[in-house]
This record gives sequence, C-alpha cells and structure tokens, in this order.
Amino acid sequence: MNNISSSLTPLDAIVTAGGTPTQGEPLYQYCGGKPKALMDFAGKPMIQWVLDALSSSKNIHRVVVIGLPPFTDISCSHPMTILETKGSILANLQEGVRELQKQGGISQKVLAVSSDIPAVTGEMIDWLIEKVHQTDHDLYYNVISREIMEKKFPASKRTYIKLQDVEICGGDINAFDYGMVFQKQKLFDQIISARKNPIKQASILGFDTLFFLLIKKMTLLQAEISVSKKIGSRGHAILCPYAEIGMDIDKPHQFDELLAHFKPAGALG
Repeated sequence: MNNISSSLTPLDAIVTAGGTPTQGEPLYQYCGGKPKALMDFAGKPMIQWVLDALSSSKNIHRVVVIGLPPFTDISCSHPMTILETKGSILANLQEGVRELQKQGGISQKVLAVSSDIPAVTGEMIDWLIEKVHQTDHDLYYNVISREIMEKKFPASKRTYIKLQDVEICGGDINAFDYGMVFQKQKLFDQIISARKNPIKQASILGFDTLFFLLIKKMTLLQAEISVSKKIGSRGHAILCPYAEIGMDIDKPHQFDELLAHFKPAGALG
C-alpha cells in the first residue's frame, strides 16, 4: 500500500466544514459555540488534522474549504481557498466546484473530504487517489468492512449494511466527476441527507436494491452494478483498508475513542 505513484494527475479537494452544534446536540459542549470543524482535538482545530493530511499528500492540487469564515486561522501547504457555507452539503459542494472552475483547470475528478476525520493521513489520501485513477467512473464511494473498522475502533458504533460477501459502512472521503453535483442534484441531495443511514440510502435507490440487501443476497460488486443502473451513472465502490477514513466524530464517544487512538502515538502529525 505504500508504493504510491508520484506521476498521477493531482486532484482538487473540497473540504466540507459547515455546521455549528447547538444546545442539546451531542457535541455542543465540546464545541462551545464554535463550528464543529474548529473544535479542539488533540491540540489543534479538528479540520487542521485533515488539512495536514492533505498537505502531506503528493497528489492534491488545490483545496477549497467551505463552511467557515474566510479569515479562519487554518493552513494548508497546497493552494487553499476558504468560503462561507451555502447552507447544505450539496450547495457547498456545488459552490466548491464553481470556485475551482473560476480559478481554472479543475480536475475532472474532485475529492469530497469531511472535516471531522482527524486520524486520516496523506498516505491514505494518496492510496485513494491512486484507486480513482485506476478506473473511469462518475462516482467513487469508499466503504469499510466491519472487520477493519471494529479492529481499529471497537467502540465506534457505526451503522453497517450486511452484503453477501462483506459487511460495510461508509467512508468520509469520496470522489466524483465534478459535473455530477449539477447533473444529479436531486439524487445527491437525497443520498447526502441519508448519509448516516445506509439502509435509507439503499431505499432511495429502489425497493429491489433494498430487498436484496435485507436478505443478504447481494455482493458488493452486484450492489455497485445495481446502484449504477439506478442512478444512471457509473458508480464504483472502493473497499478501503483504512478505518480512519470512516472514523468521523459525530458523538462524544467517538471523540473519546479517537483521542485515545492519538495518545499512544503522541498525537499523529
């Protein structure tokens, strides 16, 4: 996994950083009224860990952070633009694409990166970019097996779909052909709104898909083919070996488990 090509075409990345927990929400006390992306985690704003990983990637061109004030004190070694939120994740992705188009030379495939996966590293991002370059699809969706996730983060309490050949949860870095956020707006909006519930995501794609998932008769490849047919685009599920790409922080127990993961290594850099 370490032999990543240095001759790949670098990809642009959009980091979604919108959202400020309000009173009564799980991370409200951790954020203190600040945006979730700026919540202190192991001595840095949580998003800075993600930007450090992007900085260390050899295959990132530019970064657009969307969801924070333009003067926010964060940094990246690649050219970076910070934009305020447009309200929804889909609107933010669209605005990120527009910004990259305005700057010129947007990569055909763009990474969508969540700001709440602080354990991600540049090596993991480079691995994913190499996978994206190996095929020509419209949408690349990271999935992580239950075995890998629970071996690394046994208390993570992710939601899984049980297929015939593997039990999976979703990852938090994906890639897409930049035109898709405009051409498939309704579909993107529905899937994003159901992003924490894979069964609900499956139901969006049609009862047949949901039925076969529930009776555990569909393999990962069959699910990929079925989803591609339903959405009218070429989708590709990437079985990711890195639990860190799917270990986002939505609840206090996930914050605590990730922080414990950092401490033995003296906080990853």
